[in-house]
Amino acid sequence: MEYEPVIGLEVHAQLLTEAKIFCGCSAKFGAAPNTHACPVCLGMPGVLPVLNRKVVEFMLKMALATNCRINRVCSFARKNYFYPDLPKGYQISQYASPPAEHGWIEVELNGGKKRIGITRIHMEEDAGKLLHDERNPVSHVDLNRTGVPLIEIVSEPDIRGAEEAAAYLRRLHETLVYLEICDGNMEEGSFRCDANVSLRPAGTEAFGTRAELKNMNSFRNVQRALEYEIKRQRYVLEGGGKVAQETRLWDDTAGVTHSMRGKEEAHDYRYFPDPDLVPVVIDDAWLDSVRKTLPELPLERRERFVRDYKIPAYDAGVLTASRELADYYEELVRLSGEPKLASNWVMGDVLRFLNEEKKGIGACPIAPASLADLIRLIQAGTISGKMAKEVSEEMYRTGKPPEKIISEKGLVQITDEGALTEMIAEIIAENPAQLAQYRAGKEKVFGFFVGQAMKATQGKANPQLINDLLKKMLAGDK
Repeated sequence: MEYEPVIGLEVHAQLLTEAKIFCGCSAKFGAAPNTHACPVCLGMPGVLPVLNRKVVEFMLKMALATNCRINRVCSFARKNYFYPDLPKGYQISQYASPPAEHGWIEVELNGGKKRIGITRIHMEEDAGKLLHDERNPVSHVDLNRTGVPLIEIVSEPDIRGAEEAAAYLRRLHETLVYLEICDGNMEEGSFRCDANVSLRPAGTEAFGTRAELKNMNSFRNVQRALEYEIKRQRYVLEGGGKVAQETRLWDDTAGVTHSMRGKEEAHDYRYFPDPDLVPVVIDDAWLDSVRKTLPELPLERRERFVRDYKIPAYDAGVLTASRELADYYEELVRLSGEPKLASNWVMGDVLRFLNEEKKGIGACPIAPASLADLIRLIQAGTISGKMAKEVSEEMYRTGKPPEKIISEKGLVQITDEGALTEMIAEIIAENPAQLAQYRAGKEKVFGFFVGQAMKATQGKANPQLINDLLKKMLAGDK
């Protein structure tokens, strides 16, 4: 029997607010354990939470960017469960009245597009973090993360394979980062994903029993975990067994999932309205003010780059990987007027320099204006492409403009036709054997003469002019 996977993803994204969702504690990652905690985020008796307005605005940005319907009134609920890193014994979340529902995004798959639905987006607070001691059978609790604002993005069960799931996650991730509401750092846990996966006989409508997968900290691991789980469930079903409804952990080292616990249902959490928080009312003026702050989103920007700049889709995909990189490229195009040359330089030297030092484009010491000047110098014949490589490395290392580097290093390209003609004549006279071979039809010898000419000029001669003069003079033309 053929089986079809049915996958839904739940993504938790930490928001880039300065303060936590219900108190004034810092939401910054990396502080010493338990230094960003107060009576409010620890749920001490008598304290009252106060909603951070910026959290609502960031949630609305993502809701608008994913075509969601905005509910004008939403409220918070208490999600009750016990865990050592949840000091209140409940998590403030949203359940019955989420702020955003029925959205969608498009993903690119095999040259086409597929629309994947979004069930809901809601706000909630994060829990703390357990730090496990590898040398002793103990765990330590760091409550700095308690109360850090999250949005949870729940997809419809529209995903039909591990590759689709990875494409959907990447699309969500780049959207969050473009909106500048989440840094998307999966290693630090600011972008996390749980997956619900089940199998059903192909051609049927009813869903199978689902398993929830956790502990996937990269796009690759999400895809690997789903591929494994699909195979595991198929093996169970083909053997006449039943898939258990449970939560399973992904083991990256072993490449398998392990059973963790039975899967909870909503009633297990005993949701009820939080009595300390009033409903959130989103009026037209507030929503319009947020809508005006939305940037051009990455998919649309890629399509515009291909359409307006006539660059390949691959180039556009690389150049829109981040909002800062796309802005850098567009500024370079504006200053140089050369979209494809600009693409080549950014994707080539600039990204190579940055990747070697594991830096982002924001840390690049070569400003778009300086790189545009370098492109103009190449086009004017002042320096060759090979010289430009040397100049660009020095620009990255020192931050100096190209003209200053060219002057200091004496890299001006030789374009004096008379001087080059005299020099080539000497080379031909000094190599009669190679001249005879060339005139006998051995065209590969031409490269020898080019090499001798470039060596004589220390690589400073205009390559095209050298080629033209050599062809003429080796043929015996005057």
